[in-house]
Amino acid sequence: MPLSPALKTGLTIAAALALAACGNGEPPNGMPPVQVSTLTLQPERAAVVNELPGRLNPTREAEVRARVAGIVLERVFTEGRDVEAGDLLFRIDPAPFQAELDAARAALEQAEADAFQAAALARRYEPLVEANAVSRQEFDRAQAADRQARAAVSAARARVQTAQINLGHARVTAPISGRIGRALVTEGALVGQGAATPLAHIRQLDPMYADFSQSTAELSRLQRAFADGAIARVDPDTARVELVLEDGSVYPHAGRLLFSDISVDPGTGQVALRGEFPNPTGALLPGSYVRVRLEQASAGEALLVPKQSVQRNAGGQTHVTVVEAAVGEDGQPVAGPDGQPARVAAHRVVRLGTSLGNRWLVEDGLAAGDEVVVEGFQRAAPGMPVIAQPWTGQTAPAAPGEAPEQAQPGVDAAADPTGPADDEA
Repeated sequence: MPLSPALKTGLTIAAALALAACGNGEPPNGMPPVQVSTLTLQPERAAVVNELPGRLNPTREAEVRARVAGIVLERVFTEGRDVEAGDLLFRIDPAPFQAELDAARAALEQAEADAFQAAALARRYEPLVEANAVSRQEFDRAQAADRQARAAVSAARARVQTAQINLGHARVTAPISGRIGRALVTEGALVGQGAATPLAHIRQLDPMYADFSQSTAELSRLQRAFADGAIARVDPDTARVELVLEDGSVYPHAGRLLFSDISVDPGTGQVALRGEFPNPTGALLPGSYVRVRLEQASAGEALLVPKQSVQRNAGGQTHVTVVEAAVGEDGQPVAGPDGQPARVAAHRVVRLGTSLGNRWLVEDGLAAGDEVVVEGFQRAAPGMPVIAQPWTGQTAPAAPGEAPEQAQPGVDAAADPTGPADDEA
């Protein structure tokens, strides 16, 4: 129900009196304390985990092609099954290649016979030229013919080898081990005529690669945090890498980080990264969209606040409400109506870091021992007296299997839909 103008004016005056009383260091008289739930911050160790989008790719991929021209006689493999390197996949009609091999072998025999005759003539001329029975010119011709015949034998052997290779290519085998897809040709197809015809694809699915990327802005923030000592770098060899599948479930096998690219994509401003994951059951398929959780750092003395306690003011600043002792102008604590030290609400502007499950990592603005209001901050304006009780909600970071929300330190905290709420005070 909308408020009447008179009631709005009264509330405004009351709020002004409350703020004025706070400015004098005394809780406002006549205003009942507001009950709030608070969390006392304590340093703790936390892993800085980023969740990044990526795609799955096979570790090895081979396109099986016809390397000789001919008619496909038989497809030997079963589509969609695993094959081993060297397994027979297709048989191309070998008759033309067998004929070429037979002809090459016959030519080799002819060349060897010619070489035998040329060598024998050169051997006979050698003692005769010493006795001047034949001319030196005739002897030189015999030696040249011998060398030409030996060269012809070498060429004939090479043609035999080529024919054997072509005959072997009539049996198309798997170049790698992996899972083979559908056949791209059928029996009776003419393949390899003018180009190497694709016949099938083989992909090695165990292990699998997860290719993902991270923005340079986020990397820069992490590097600044490393330099400031706020967080410690995690060795890539020991970094924990997890997969979140398209249905939101967590892949049960942890992976390892292989590399981080040294260059930035000028079109997207992203740095490429790659993880490797075991795939013993074949559950991971190439081309699938995944999210990769990458542990890039650890904070040994981290201060974490629940996301629901973070707010934004009209100026876009991120802040939280804390409970602190009320003090007078002389700097001494002010007693409440019950004789106990009075406590009032106050706003603290904070700079947030990475999102860790249902909490934010606080980079600046809070200290150990501060009491942060988690519930009831909407009613606790700055300077208003409050009664604090411990907050009993969930404060643990996301455990393995829970999806942490991705955020950009100091920026995404304000943009995250579950992040800082707009201040209504």
